[in-house]
Amino acid sequence: MIRIILASLFLLTTLQARENPFFPAKGEKEMPLTSNSVITIQPLQRSSIALPSSARVIKKVIIEYENLDASVDTRTIKLNNSVDWHLPIFVSQNIAESQPIKSAPTSKKKQTKKVQKYKKIATTKFVSFYAEDKNLKIITKDKLIRNFLLVQPHRIVLDFKKDASLKSYIKKIPSSPFSKIRVGNHDGYYRAVIELDGQYRYKMKKISNGYLFTLR
Repeated sequence: MIRIILASLFLLTTLQARENPFFPAKGEKEMPLTSNSVITIQPLQRSSIALPSSARVIKKVIIEYENLDASVDTRTIKLNNSVDWHLPIFVSQNIAESQPIKSAPTSKKKQTKKVQKYKKIATTKFVSFYAEDKNLKIITKDKLIRNFLLVQPHRIVLDFKKDASLKSYIKKIPSSPFSKIRVGNHDGYYRAVIELDGQYRYKMKKISNGYLFTLR
């Protein structure tokens, strides 16, 4: 009898009891936990992000979100679209904005080509400047001997051959990619500096009455 009691006590001492049966034991895979606690978070209405002036193409959009179990995942939308950095990018969950936009019925008539309307933004004795969107038309009889781009701020420098006296000229142009124009006299030429409202490249084209510059 004593032997049976001693054997039973030995077996009881070797058993591993779980301190808390509601938590997994060693070796068991832990399951993700969820919580019923209410956390007040402001619903998404509309948010925006501004792009730097060097942005030209949006490649993809990554959304990072939190799941019920507090894990974090991401979803990616691949894009390849040109963007205007002057305008913000919006993120919204507005039902009205999510409705598909009905395309207007296409007319059988040939679409007329958009006529560019240049507006005079600055003028001096020997040169005048006309702008339309990202195009700058420079009307002058003088030869352009060099042109180059400088940064901080981004500006186009133009040197025109002319041996003449010219007063310094400065003109600010609000709400235009060509934000300021400065013209000054030098020995044998005069210089026009066109300050830009952001980072651009440009291409130049000789036209009948001057030069055409297009920002890119």
